[in-house]
Amino acid sequence: MTWLRCPRPRPSAATRLVCFPHAGGSATAYREWPALLPESVELYGVQLPGRADRYSEPLPESLDAVAAAVAGELVPLLDRPVALFGHSMGALLAYEVTRLLEARGTGPVRLLVSGCSAPHEPRERRVLSELDDDSLLTELERLGGTELEVLAHAGMRELILPYVRGDFRLVERHRSRPGPALRTPISVLVGDADPVVTAEQAKSWEACTESGFSLTVFPGDHFYLQPLRERVVAEVVRRMGAEFRG
Repeated sequence: MTWLRCPRPRPSAATRLVCFPHAGGSATAYREWPALLPESVELYGVQLPGRADRYSEPLPESLDAVAAAVAGELVPLLDRPVALFGHSMGALLAYEVTRLLEARGTGPVRLLVSGCSAPHEPRERRVLSELDDDSLLTELERLGGTELEVLAHAGMRELILPYVRGDFRLVERHRSRPGPALRTPISVLVGDADPVVTAEQAKSWEACTESGFSLTVFPGDHFYLQPLRERVVAEVVRRMGAEFRG
């Protein structure tokens, strides 16, 4: 597979969870999750070009192109129920993939979005992708998710900042197309001190589905899910399980 990484294959798993990373992230953002998931759930992380084992590949040009490629690669995995989870940029990407899968006739059992306002909501007007290195580092520090000690080294900045900028550019250029509400239920997760999206703003995702909706607020900033990994995974599993309890 080009776009998906399965850190711990579980051939007999009853369900699959596909996780989409934040801007500047990779599939490794979810490498600790399989140990916290029940054996009945097999995890796949989405790996975008330009980083990690795809470092030599050109950066993607649009979020829609990425969504189409990931949706196509997911089709063989739809022989079992699949849930999608995305954080920040990954939430937008997971939403667009859900729309494409529904259009094909087999949507996920649940869409879980984290740290992101709904696609129809106005977005921050600052163009982060065009910031100089120092200003971009300041922005990353504000968000709190990047290992800033790694970026203190000039060599690492040269490796990492290009794909961070590329991901910000994907979000800045993306315009979600109007369309019907999803048939897939949506669960939203957010930190109570997130500088990107408030809990009140996160409620706007409810308009994106004609099915079930839930909102869970955790203590923490934009990257609350890192220190609270166990609680977040438990909430994801609980929301996935709701679909099988009817």
